[in-house]
Amino acid sequence: MQLTGIHHLTAVTADAPRNHDFYTKALGMRLVKKTVNQDDVSAYHLFYADGKASPGSDLTFFDWPVGRERRGTHSISQTALRVNGGAALGWWKDRFAALNIAHQDIKERNGRLVLDFEDFEGQRLSLVDDGGKGEAHPWERSPVPAEYQIRGLGPITISVPKLERTARVLTEAMDMREAGEYRIGDTPVHVFAMGEGGPAAELHVAVEPGLPFAQQGAGGVHHVAFRTPNEKTYQECWERLQSLRAPSSGPVDRYYFQSLYFREPNGILFEIATDGPGFATDEPMDKLGESLALPPFLEPRRAEIEAGLKPL
Repeated sequence: MQLTGIHHLTAVTADAPRNHDFYTKALGMRLVKKTVNQDDVSAYHLFYADGKASPGSDLTFFDWPVGRERRGTHSISQTALRVNGGAALGWWKDRFAALNIAHQDIKERNGRLVLDFEDFEGQRLSLVDDGGKGEAHPWERSPVPAEYQIRGLGPITISVPKLERTARVLTEAMDMREAGEYRIGDTPVHVFAMGEGGPAAELHVAVEPGLPFAQQGAGGVHHVAFRTPNEKTYQECWERLQSLRAPSSGPVDRYYFQSLYFREPNGILFEIATDGPGFATDEPMDKLGESLALPPFLEPRRAEIEAGLKPL
């Protein structure tokens, strides 16, 4: 499989208006697509990203009326967001304190400076210094100065009780490579890299056999998606899963990208998604996220769908 990094991560909120305020105002991210869950049109699907809605910068949320997540293993346990430099982390620490956002001290993890924090529902997040690697696309209307803005997704951490079966899927089926190990307290965390590697292209696997099974809810994560460049490489990914007789969704057209869903051995939902065609397919780049966008097959139901959504 030709996977080049993290494409997006989709989490769960039970309060879309407050979620919108937190991610656009407190974190300064851009709402690049206000749409609905294509499999449950009663729920928003909100996409926050960088100024150009770049693949690999999307943190997305389903809005569902559910209780809080019960934390545990068999889950995606932390989402990292990339910023450039220790000065940026210091600026964010001061901002979190001023806004009463739960956060920890700046520390080093796996050779990088990080700042762990949580949103209002307990969504576990971390800012990681990416050293300025790669392109940055600031959002000119962000309340956060351009030099401190979130640049995209960083390493995603999953929690499993045992490493072996998950590692086999990641390396033998998904062509990731083992890229090191570190510890958080007594917990070993194994690093798996894609493409060129680095913080935008890593999956971290924490081995935590003593935890109960997680129960999904608000403040938790639904799935993580990995990038593949184009339709050709996407088809190759599908053929690989077929050759392994791995259960999957089969190809799914999400209009803004092509998707393919399957679960690793602990039930954690993975997605493979193409880089294009992108979010400017149905809206001008300078107007992204300003109105409800629907893929063509849902457009005839617009009035019904809009009537069932809360205003943001």
